[in-house]
Amino acid sequence: MTMPAVVESFWPGIWLTGALVCAVLLFYTFVGYPVLVTLIARYRHKPLNGQPGWQPRVAVVIVMHNEAARVRSKLATLLDQDYPCDHVRIVVVSDGSTDGTVRCVQEFAAANPTMAVTIVDKTERRGKAACLNDAVATGDEPVVVFTDARQMLNLQAVSALVDTLSDPAVAVVSGELEFRREGMQSFGDGVDAYWRYEKMIRKAEARLHSVPGATGALYAMRRAAFRPIDPHTILDDVAIPMQACLLGGRVVFDPRALAYDDAAQAPAQERARKVRTLAGNFQLLALMPQLCVPWRNPIFWQYLSHKVLRLLAPWAMLGLLLFSLLLAPSHPVAQVVFGLQLLFYVTALGALQFNVLSRWKPLRVAAAFVALNAFAVLGLWAWLMQQDLHRWKRAQPAGTRST
Repeated sequence: MTMPAVVESFWPGIWLTGALVCAVLLFYTFVGYPVLVTLIARYRHKPLNGQPGWQPRVAVVIVMHNEAARVRSKLATLLDQDYPCDHVRIVVVSDGSTDGTVRCVQEFAAANPTMAVTIVDKTERRGKAACLNDAVATGDEPVVVFTDARQMLNLQAVSALVDTLSDPAVAVVSGELEFRREGMQSFGDGVDAYWRYEKMIRKAEARLHSVPGATGALYAMRRAAFRPIDPHTILDDVAIPMQACLLGGRVVFDPRALAYDDAAQAPAQERARKVRTLAGNFQLLALMPQLCVPWRNPIFWQYLSHKVLRLLAPWAMLGLLLFSLLLAPSHPVAQVVFGLQLLFYVTALGALQFNVLSRWKPLRVAAAFVALNAFAVLGLWAWLMQQDLHRWKRAQPAGTRST
């Protein structure tokens, strides 16, 4: 065989291998892993062994930045909890608020003297991670509950979290974020479908051993398992639970503890939240490299499959499209694969652009899937540019975090 012929036959083999690798990675990440972890958890799950009647003192931590408009509603949902009020202390950290948030908290506390409230007023805007470190240091309660200002809670939230933590092996327990259906529009319905898929995976991971992260809107932990986090941390709800997991504790999921929120109704709203979240996942790889060491991380498989591979998924999608295009002139199967991908992306992007999502639910899900993976690319760029993401800037309207 002549040299030109060898070279000519070499590249198609590389392209085919690349296409197969990309296809396998995508299939495993979004289908294979969820199926595997669900099946394994069904037959090898770790049951919880709680201690009935365990009612320790609890500190409920909320970090706020300019939340005067809804802080009273948030405090009311905590006042109404069915957990003994004399066992609960609320810690409100104002992260550089300028709209009277602190005054609103003081007025609410004065009007409800049965509620123990500690106010930490920080005039400098530092970000949520630094404020959480300060808040936890204000007391000695055995259990700390973290929640955000925006989401309201069901009445059983605190008691359900504490009940699950009564198992000595559990270090962190995540509540469930539930999107309100009323007023939900087409893109929000796609995001809600993605979140239900995500919760299915988390429940299986918790049954097997641990979830690689918690729901930032509502989670609780044993104070003994808390370690201060880097003040520039973007994802406290992953960093804090994973530190506890590295110490040997379990991170589980309790669907009885609910936080209610509104799904993003447009891609622009979801973009701000998701770009920040994905940038935070890239940041954690740098801040906590031990998470990617199998003998250091007891849930290495779950972390790799659930967190790391999703960061690679957009590049695998791009790679599969490119390799299919290169193979198409000489491979009929590649032509079909490329055509299907092109149809999928054009349809999904068209649905996003021209707002025709409400016509067919699979189209809404496809559009949300494409948008969320595009945000992963933007998340990498945001992290590389070292943007000031640990100080959350609220996007309007609803659909974002408070700090």
